[in-house]
Amino acid sequence: MEHTDGVRHQAAGHVPTAGAGLDRRQFLVRGGAVAGGAVIAAGLAPAAAGAQARRPGGVRTVSRAPAARGGWYRPNRAPLGPTAFSKLPPGSVTPGGWIRGQLDLQRNGLNGRMYEISDYLVYDNCGWVDSSKWAWEELPYWLRGFSDLGIVTGDGQIQDLAHHWIDGILASQQPDGWFGPQAMRTSLDGGPDFWPSMPLLDMLRSHADATGDERVAPFMTAFFGFMSQQPDSVFGLSWASFRWGDDIDSIYWLYNRTGDSSLLDLVNRIHQNSANYVGNIPTWHNVNLAQGIREPAEYGLLAGDPKYQQATYQDYATVMNTYGQFSGGGFAADENARPGFYDPRQGFETCGIVELMRTCEMLTRITGDAVWTDRCEELAFNMLPAAFDPDQLGTHYLTCANSVYLGNADTSPDFDDGGPRQAYRPGIHVYRCCPHNYSQGWPYYSEEMWLATPDGGLCASMYGQSQVRAKAGSSGALVTITEDTGYPFADTVTLTVRCSGTLSFPLWLRIPGWCPNASVRVNHQPVPGGPAGSYVVIDQDWSDGDTVAVRLPMTTTTQSWPANHDSVSVRRGPLTYSLAIGENYAGYTGSSGNFVTDPAWPHHEVHPTTDWNYGLDLDPADASHVIDVTGSGGPVPANPFTQADVPITMRAPVRKIPNWQADDKNVVRHLQSSPVRSAGPAKRAALIPMGAARLRITSFPLIGRNGQGHEWEAPSASTVWQSDLLDAVNDGLEPQSSYDQNMPRLTFWSDVSTAEWVQYDYAQPVTTSSAAVYWYDDTGHGSTRVPQSWQLLYLDNGMWTPVPGASAYGTAVNSWNTVTFGPVQTTAVRMNVLLQPNYSAGILEWQVHQA
Repeated sequence: MEHTDGVRHQAAGHVPTAGAGLDRRQFLVRGGAVAGGAVIAAGLAPAAAGAQARRPGGVRTVSRAPAARGGWYRPNRAPLGPTAFSKLPPGSVTPGGWIRGQLDLQRNGLNGRMYEISDYLVYDNCGWVDSSKWAWEELPYWLRGFSDLGIVTGDGQIQDLAHHWIDGILASQQPDGWFGPQAMRTSLDGGPDFWPSMPLLDMLRSHADATGDERVAPFMTAFFGFMSQQPDSVFGLSWASFRWGDDIDSIYWLYNRTGDSSLLDLVNRIHQNSANYVGNIPTWHNVNLAQGIREPAEYGLLAGDPKYQQATYQDYATVMNTYGQFSGGGFAADENARPGFYDPRQGFETCGIVELMRTCEMLTRITGDAVWTDRCEELAFNMLPAAFDPDQLGTHYLTCANSVYLGNADTSPDFDDGGPRQAYRPGIHVYRCCPHNYSQGWPYYSEEMWLATPDGGLCASMYGQSQVRAKAGSSGALVTITEDTGYPFADTVTLTVRCSGTLSFPLWLRIPGWCPNASVRVNHQPVPGGPAGSYVVIDQDWSDGDTVAVRLPMTTTTQSWPANHDSVSVRRGPLTYSLAIGENYAGYTGSSGNFVTDPAWPHHEVHPTTDWNYGLDLDPADASHVIDVTGSGGPVPANPFTQADVPITMRAPVRKIPNWQADDKNVVRHLQSSPVRSAGPAKRAALIPMGAARLRITSFPLIGRNGQGHEWEAPSASTVWQSDLLDAVNDGLEPQSSYDQNMPRLTFWSDVSTAEWVQYDYAQPVTTSSAAVYWYDDTGHGSTRVPQSWQLLYLDNGMWTPVPGASAYGTAVNSWNTVTFGPVQTTAVRMNVLLQPNYSAGILEWQVHQA
C-alpha cells in the first residue's frame, strides 16, 4: 500500500548477497529462462544507436529489431536517440476475443463503475478540478486506465465521462503552470509533490493522440515550465524520486511535438537528482521497482550512452534473480522485497503487476528486444487475471504463485504490509492504490499489441484477436489487418490484410522466446521461419485479402527453480499451469470507502474445498509424455480465466505430502528441498492455467524417484514471537552471523528465563544421527541471547527420549553448533531449550540431518 508520508514503507536499500542462501551462478542467458532454473539475462548489449531503417525486401529474420529513425508515428526528434518501434495512436487497435472479454469485465466491473463507490472520484470535491480541495493519486490512477478503456472499447459513455474530467483538469491550471490541489504545492518539506500528476500526464497524452485535442501540449508545456523553476532537491523527494521515468516519457512526448530544448535540460536535472538506478537498486518497494527500472533505458535515449540501457537489463536481473524465482512473471515483494522472503508464497502487488507490464511494453519499443514482450505476456496471462474475482468486481492487494486461502485477516509477518491483503473486495480505502491503478493493465496491453516500425511497417508484437488500422508503406496509406487467433490457448495466428490496391510495406512478426519451431505461411505458401526470440520480417507488395499464418507450436515443459528448493513449475507456451484447487467463495461483511456497502459489490474470501498439498511425481525431462493435455483448438470463451471455462486443462501425476500444511494464518508454509519422499498413493491431478486459479500451487515440490528423497518436516514450537516466523527454523537459508537481519528468525520473546521447545514431525519415520542449530543473538541491540543449555530428544514408542551418546551441545554465536549421536529412527525430533536468566533466545536455522 502506498502512503502519503513516502517514508514508512520505503524499505532500506540493500543488495542481496550469496549468504541469503540463493544460487548465485554467474552466467548470462538471453530471455531469462534456462534449463535447470530461471536466471535472468543481465548482459544483453543494447542495439546500436545509429542503426538505420532498411527495406531489403523479401523475408528476413532479425534477432533484435534495430533502433532507427523513420516511420509514420513521430519517431524521436534529435538529439534523442531512435527507438526500435513506435506506439500507434490509441484507438488504432481494436481488441477482440477473450481480450475484449477482459475489457468488458473491466467496463462492467470495478474500474468502469468505480465512481459509484469511490469517494475519491466525487467531481465537485476533487482537488484535481477544484484546487482548493485535497486529492492525491487515486483519481489520476483511475482516470489513466478508465480513459484508455473508453478509447480501446469505443464505449461512448466512458469517453464522455473521461472527457468531463479532462475538461475540468485542463481548466484548473494556474497561471504559473501548476495544476492540482493547492495544498500539494508545499506538501513535501515545503515543496511540491509531483508524483500524483504523473499518471494524469500519461492519460492526457493518450487522450491527445486519440482525439487530437490541441489543449494538451500547451498545458504540459506550462506545467513542465513550472517544474523547471523548482530547486534540484524536489526531484529526490518521496515517491516521485523513484518514479521519474513516468515523466521522462511524457517530456519526450512533448519534445517530439514542440522541439523545446529546455525540456531536455529538465530531463537531465531529473536524472541527476532523483533515485539512482544505474548499477544500483535504490529502493525495494515493489511498485517503485516495477516503474523505476525502466528509467535508465529512457534516459539513455538522451544521454546516448549504451550503459544506461544496460543498467535497466541489470536492474531487472538483480531483482528477478533474487526475488523472482518462481513462475508467473512477478517477484516476491508483498509491499517491499525483503531478504530471506523469496518463497513463492510471497505476494506481488496488483499495482506492481500492471506497472511492470507497462515497463515491459515501453522497453519493447525502446530496445527492439522481444524478451520484454515475452515478460509482458507472462504477467498478463498468468498473474493479472487472478488478481481479481471472476467478475472483476473486486481485487486483492497481493497475488502469489502459491496461495491456498484468500482470507480477510491480517497476514503479517508472512506478508510485509499489515492487515488483510488477499480477500477480494472493492478495497477503496483498504488498498487505495490497486483498485484505482489496475485499470491501465488491459487497455495498455491492447494498445501495444501492434506497433509501428521505422521502415514504414507494422509489427504484430503481442498476439491476440484484434484488428489494427494504421499508416504503412512509403505513401502512408491506410491498411487494416485482422488478426484471428485463440492465442495463448491456441497456437495458430492468422492475419488478413485489407488495403486499397497494392501496398508495399514490411510486416514484422514476433517469434516468442519459448517457441523454437515457429512456422510462417504467406497466402498458404511457407516462408522461412525464425528462431525463438526473434522477428520474421516479410517485406513485399500486399494486396487486399492476402493472408499470413503463424504457427507457434506449444509443448508441455517443466521449469526448475534451484534458488527455491529445486521446486518445479509446468508450462505450455506462455502459460504456467497450477494445481486446480476447489474454490468456495464465502462472502463477508465489508465497506467500500465512505459509501454504504451494496450487495452489488461483494466481499469474498476464497476457501479451499479440495486437498492441495501435492508434489509432482515425474521426471522433469519426460514431462511432455506423462502430463496429459485436454482441450485447445475450439473457441476460446469470453472469460477463459475461470475454473469452469478454461479452454485447456492438464492432468499430471502427483503424490500427497501430508506434512505440508498452511500456517496459523492460512498462508501456505514455505517449500522444502526437493526431491521429497512420499508414501502417498500415486494419482493424477488437474492443472489449469495459473490466471484461472484463484487458489493455486504453481511451484511444486518434486517427489523423489524409487522412494528416495527428503521427508517433509512439520515444525512446531512452544512460543513464537508475533513478528517472527515458525517457518524460519527450516527455510533453508544460510545465516551470515547470529545477528543476521537479512533472514527470518524464530525467537521465544517475550518469554525469558523459561524452558522452551521446537519440534519437527515427520509423516514417515526418518533416521538421523546429527543435527545443527544456528542461534540468534542480538547482544547490544536487545534481550535475546544464546540459551543456557539445550538437548535433543526423539519420539520413541510414544515417549520423548534423549538421543543416545550425544556430543557437546554448543552455544557458540556466529557459527553452526553441531551435535552427533547414535542413529535413531523416529517420527519426531524435539529440541528442548533452557533460556538464560532474564533473557530470551532465538533460532535462525535448525537442521536435522536425515540419513
